[in-house]
Amino acid sequence: MSSTPAVQLVEVGPRDGLQNEKRMLTPEVRLELIGKLVAAGLTAIEVGSFVSPKWVPQMAGSDQVVRQASGIDGLRASALVPNLKGMEAALAAGCKEIAVFAAASETFSQKNINCSIADSIERFRPVMALAQANGVAVRGYVSCVMGCPYEGPIAPPAVAGVTAQLLALGCYEISLGDTIGAGTPHNTRELVRACAEVAPLSALAGHFHDTWGMAVANVQAAFDAGIRTFDASVSGLGGCPYSPGATGNVATEDLVYLFDGQGVRTGVDLDALIAAGAFIDAWLERPSASRVARARKATLAAAHS
Repeated sequence: MSSTPAVQLVEVGPRDGLQNEKRMLTPEVRLELIGKLVAAGLTAIEVGSFVSPKWVPQMAGSDQVVRQASGIDGLRASALVPNLKGMEAALAAGCKEIAVFAAASETFSQKNINCSIADSIERFRPVMALAQANGVAVRGYVSCVMGCPYEGPIAPPAVAGVTAQLLALGCYEISLGDTIGAGTPHNTRELVRACAEVAPLSALAGHFHDTWGMAVANVQAAFDAGIRTFDASVSGLGGCPYSPGATGNVATEDLVYLFDGQGVRTGVDLDALIAAGAFIDAWLERPSASRVARARKATLAAAHS
């Protein structure tokens, strides 16, 4: 049997998760978390963001985090880059993979990055040119793929259009983000069907938030539709500052449990992952948002009572 994971989990907790937590963590603590996630078997981790600390103070010191994480054997460390200045900082830190982001909603694009969807794509052209010149891989995000806090439901063809533009720019993979967690399995199937008309399934990933409790169900629907890469956040860390009421990303622990139960390989050790989640929860002084981690804790407590 092949040891290659049948599903690739992209851990986004150290960036997408922590950037929305009120408590600031030092680069050293974030690096310790990354080390624990790698030890659990995660091989693709979004470790930082080259945005201004004025706007996202939680990501201060990302240059240090990226520089050290990029040297970890077997780890594909990536960082979010919003513009050319961020790209230059990423290169200076030795970053080998970046992520750029666009929205499927015009209003959200204006609220989030203060420009239209078309302008955001144009803004990425010099970023992509610099990345290609330096051998840096680029992953694309599309946010609000099934709903926008300002516009309501988003039509799948609108998402497919942005997906096609990001692929044309040179992104090797597009992560489809249900930013407000409003999607259902039916919506998910329709979304994948539309995007598969402009991209191979191997170039698509799912990124689901759990605001309405549908994230795991949507991951299963996307998996059944042919998606094999999913973003997730340890302990369900995350949210969105521009999406009122949005909760965290689907918990990595919950996806490992989901796929383990079907005999689908993730390459991740669930107990070690739960321990990594407990580590970061202690620093943040928050309970885990992972249903699996909470259930495991309760089961162990009952066994020792």
